[in-house]
Amino acid sequence: MSVTVVVGRQVVRRVVLSWLLLLSFLLPATAAELGELERQRIQIALPEVSEIGEPAGEYAVRTLGDGQQTLGYVFQSRDVLDLPAYSGKPINMQVVLDTAGVIRDAYVLEHHEPILLTGIPEARLHEFAARFSGIGAAQRVVVGRSSDPNAVTVDAVTGATVTVMVLNETVMRAAHKVAVSLALIDAHAAIRSRPARIRDEYYQRSDWTELTGNGAIRRLHLTRGQIDDGFKGSEAEGVEEAPAEQREDTFIDLYLTHLNPPTIGRALLGDNQYRQLMDELKPGEQAIALLANGSYSFKGSGYVRGGIFDRVQLRQFGDSISFRDLDFQRLDDVAEGVPAFSEKAIFIVRGEHNFDPGADWSLELLVRRQTGPISGVFSSFELSYQMPEIYLERPQPTAAELAALEEANRPLWLNIWYQKSFQIGVLCAALLLLTTILFLQDKFTQHPRFLHWLRRGYLIFTVVFIGWYALGQLSVVNVLTFVHALVQDFRWELFLSDPVIFILWTFTAASILLWGRGVFCGWLCPFGALQELINEAARKLKIRQFELPFALHERLWAIKYIVLLVLFGISLESLSMAERAAEVEPFKTAITLKFDRQWWFVLYAVLLLVINIFTRKVYCRYVCPLGAALAIPSKFRLFDWLKRRKECGNPCQLCAKECEIQAIHPDGHINHNECHYCLDCQMTYHNENKCPPLITRNKRSKREKPAPASPLIPVVQLFDQPQ
Repeated sequence: MSVTVVVGRQVVRRVVLSWLLLLSFLLPATAAELGELERQRIQIALPEVSEIGEPAGEYAVRTLGDGQQTLGYVFQSRDVLDLPAYSGKPINMQVVLDTAGVIRDAYVLEHHEPILLTGIPEARLHEFAARFSGIGAAQRVVVGRSSDPNAVTVDAVTGATVTVMVLNETVMRAAHKVAVSLALIDAHAAIRSRPARIRDEYYQRSDWTELTGNGAIRRLHLTRGQIDDGFKGSEAEGVEEAPAEQREDTFIDLYLTHLNPPTIGRALLGDNQYRQLMDELKPGEQAIALLANGSYSFKGSGYVRGGIFDRVQLRQFGDSISFRDLDFQRLDDVAEGVPAFSEKAIFIVRGEHNFDPGADWSLELLVRRQTGPISGVFSSFELSYQMPEIYLERPQPTAAELAALEEANRPLWLNIWYQKSFQIGVLCAALLLLTTILFLQDKFTQHPRFLHWLRRGYLIFTVVFIGWYALGQLSVVNVLTFVHALVQDFRWELFLSDPVIFILWTFTAASILLWGRGVFCGWLCPFGALQELINEAARKLKIRQFELPFALHERLWAIKYIVLLVLFGISLESLSMAERAAEVEPFKTAITLKFDRQWWFVLYAVLLLVINIFTRKVYCRYVCPLGAALAIPSKFRLFDWLKRRKECGNPCQLCAKECEIQAIHPDGHINHNECHYCLDCQMTYHNENKCPPLITRNKRSKREKPAPASPLIPVVQLFDQPQ
């Protein structure tokens, strides 16, 4: 028997290892494939695309083209960043960029958001994602309001504010990273609102050696072998290839510089020619010099008057700048000390391009090889340029720009806290009031009429502000997410992403240690407050109330603990499945979505509220898994604030009968796992006209008090006595 078991285990182990080995080969191939949905989204965004490349680079970006030129790029956000959403898991987006760094499509491929799994229709999330079409990767998109006047603002999806804010950060941060990596935009373009100014007044005598040394003049040296390598994998591979002995021969030795700074321009052109050039330039125009040796001409022999120079172009912020004949000037004479070049030219960047001399830009040298009578393939070789800071003057940022920069650099969760500052302020003030009531409960309970009205007002605030406005309904899903985060990948930003929920959980945790779980269930749960207000209205209308026998009532308490255990067990298998099963809570229907969802969810929530008309808080007492989860740590309550007398329970049963959720046992003790901390029993405790033990004690005190002594009355003789 034991041999059989050992052999069986070995077989199982081998099978498992075989599957793992097979998967290790299959997964990379699977990751390289695009699904039909992803391809459809690409065709919608860029209908001209006929070729989709393989994932390449750090961010697994695919190049999109039509066989002749690159039309754009596509990537998935999970390959770029790992930003947890409300569920604790990232939202995976497919983003399509064009060659100018503009988002052409953003589509949600995968998410685990509980509010969207069985709550808000996913169509609303896709509608929100569609708003990113046409927005540049260098722009800032803010959900709600922003202090940045240049930011694009969009409205949130009601009930899923945190989710769409994470989606916004996912799309824009991923698009920005990819666009920068592809040199479609400048790394700082998102925060640079004004271009730098060239210091026309700054001049320091320099020569060719010094300017090439400090980066004012940049060099691109290409050999014939490098050009051949640039066409490998294309249709032009092998065309016009150099023999092995000529691979190290110079194809082109190109130098590039910006002529506007006086130090550079005067060193290359001489004083007179530089002055003449600057006089010809209009405001905002820039002069670029190209000087080259080698067998390849950057101007090209096919150039004709009125045409475009098809071998060179500039690129900045993802924009391509081509040159026509009117942008070209011959450069025949150069200053003394400049090396001899076979080809020299000046190209003018016109003001319409909004060229920023202080930002990174690049020269693209295009090399074409003929593959047919009229067809050919281009290969691009790039030379980047950044002007030395000594020649620039950057404008001082304004207060608005500094504020926008600070906002842009803040973490996502901190921006959410700023966005919800009003809700945070009101909630903190309300929690401060509740803390005052709890600490001074002995004083408040001595004024029952005032405390009753104060509590009613607080419950209305809880339903309207905390629940329907701020969407601060805690859920057992929060508990399950927290437990999973503790054992998997705990990140504070996950819990800080919703400030209202975070503050409520922090206060609830503290209140459990001091007073037990009843503070949340009796004061801060919006659905619980809604039930209590409805039941109180029913009592005012004299609707008959029904209470279960205490023995049955005590056994029904166990249901909510069973529900909690079932949900926890499901979450061990699948948190998403547990989130769906957590629909046993009507919170999402009645509070978060305000009954705006499928009819069966609405029917369930309404049915619970109707039952509540006839007996208070049936759901809270018997079904609520969140209440069960909060009752468990209540065992560690540090203080016992609710006062009792030795007569409570024997013989007095008044508080037990008046407790509308039956949290007081017949023997008089309070079950803190079930108490909702309404303080009704404490109002009775301090009421000398209602509490039987207190009334009896007062009567006994009066009986035992001795009667006051009678005053002495003088005897007055009215008649004379007989002699």
